[in-house]
Amino acid sequence: MPSRVRQLTKRKVATKECEKPVNCWQYMSCGRESGGLNADRLGVCPASTDRRLHGIHGGKNGGRACWVIAGLLTREVFGNVSKDCSKCDFYLSVKSEEGKYIWPDAFILRLLKRQKNRPKAV
Repeated sequence: MPSRVRQLTKRKVATKECEKPVNCWQYMSCGRESGGLNADRLGVCPASTDRRLHGIHGGKNGGRACWVIAGLLTREVFGNVSKDCSKCDFYLSVKSEEGKYIWPDAFILRLLKRQKNRPKAV
């Protein structure tokens, strides 16, 4: 992670209480994380293995910024059709928890593109 990203992540983690943030696959109970109940049948969710966003909003891999990964993948696969993640309960939960500290989607998307060839899974 770039040093500025590390600083912001550390500051955010230091200001939070000892509770561990919930990742999307935990919140949604989808079982699509690596080794999850539905991973073999439905495939492993890219947010659970893409480590380029590890630490964003205190999550593991892309677990607390899944809407950016999902939106990017949807656009790549389906062109202009994109899922509206802004209506998702998990997205709204993260937005509420992070408050003014939520990372702008455009910034997170830049991180994804900048670190395109980074290895996966923490």
